[in-house]
Amino acid sequence: MLYQLHEMNRTLLSPLVQWAEASSKLFTNPVSPFAHTPFAQRIAAGYELMFRLGKEYEKPAFGIVSVEVNGHQAAVVEEVVLEKPFCKLLHFRKDSRVAAVTKTQQPKVLLVAPLSGHHATLLRDTVRELLPDHDVYITDWTDARMVPLDQGPFHLHDYIYYVQEFIRTLSPDLHVISVCQPTVPVLAAISLMASAGEKPMPKTMVMMGGPIDSRNSPTQVNDLAMNKPHTWFENNVIYSVPPNYPGYGRRVYPGFLQHAGFVAMNPRRHAQSHWEFYLHLREGDNESAEEHRKFYDEYNAVLDMPAEYYLETIKTVFQDHALPMGTWDVEGKRVRPQDIKNVALFTIEGELDDISGSGQTSAAHDLCSNIPPEMKQHYTAPKCGHYGIFSGRRWREMIAPKIGEFIRAHR
Repeated sequence: MLYQLHEMNRTLLSPLVQWAEASSKLFTNPVSPFAHTPFAQRIAAGYELMFRLGKEYEKPAFGIVSVEVNGHQAAVVEEVVLEKPFCKLLHFRKDSRVAAVTKTQQPKVLLVAPLSGHHATLLRDTVRELLPDHDVYITDWTDARMVPLDQGPFHLHDYIYYVQEFIRTLSPDLHVISVCQPTVPVLAAISLMASAGEKPMPKTMVMMGGPIDSRNSPTQVNDLAMNKPHTWFENNVIYSVPPNYPGYGRRVYPGFLQHAGFVAMNPRRHAQSHWEFYLHLREGDNESAEEHRKFYDEYNAVLDMPAEYYLETIKTVFQDHALPMGTWDVEGKRVRPQDIKNVALFTIEGELDDISGSGQTSAAHDLCSNIPPEMKQHYTAPKCGHYGIFSGRRWREMIAPKIGEFIRAHR
């Protein structure tokens, strides 16, 4: 019933939200007489804050329309290479003038985005920084409430099979980058391929801020998953999609509940951010206000996760620690990272990461014991939080160049 109540509440608030948006414009539009009244800027700021707190946030666009390649500006087009019920394999194709250079000189990269609440557009900055020197593909996960029931369920092993299919589609000469949650299923996917003797394998795998072994430096997120029984998650966070969506009846972990959890981790910081947004609007600091809008347009846009996938991830990754314990079987096949021998490994962590703690990602090095030492590398980004690993100044200046060097060294 909670999902239905949420939808009912959203419907009831919709007129108020639209009124707040219209009122904000009424007090800011220069042709409106209300914009020239005393305190108009303060009133408009209050209305816009009300609008943004109550509005529904849709999936943002990547918005990458061009990139500079070798001193030339090249148009970028999003192209769906492969479409599955729960994911699209998206290619950021550069225009024909640099296509030949892209195919012959630029390494092909599969960027595996998290399926953990936010859309793949959260990695927009990651994509933008990789594009000038790499041929970039990304997993664009579908909101589970938009997938009809007749498409079947989506399990953790389905995630692994999707990754394997994408790797086979893009091989040979492929480099795989996984960010946060997918480090675990990506390592499983490549391990199973190695155990089966598949060729060709990816040239490199770069793993960034993921819970390979969540027993190391457990964070608040890890503690919740480890301290609650599995039945608690099934009984308290899983609901059925209401009838106004294509996925009517599908059991999901709703995006609005995930968003509430994100905010609950740092409520004061978010409250302060919204207060500062109001002050920026009131003072006419449009640049700072726009930065706030951009961040929360992405942060507040969430998707529903399939219940079976979410529950299996909680149990396998955070409760049973099946990957580091060596007990993970995927439909009867044991996940053996030690079978990987010719795929170079680069792990990256943030010094201040409060989602995946220190040592959780670098644990992959011990698991992949048969990769030669000269094909392994680890980097801890100083003064870098979780989102800073793949977005922002530290990502662009410190981390992205190291990834580029690692990929070129192992082509």
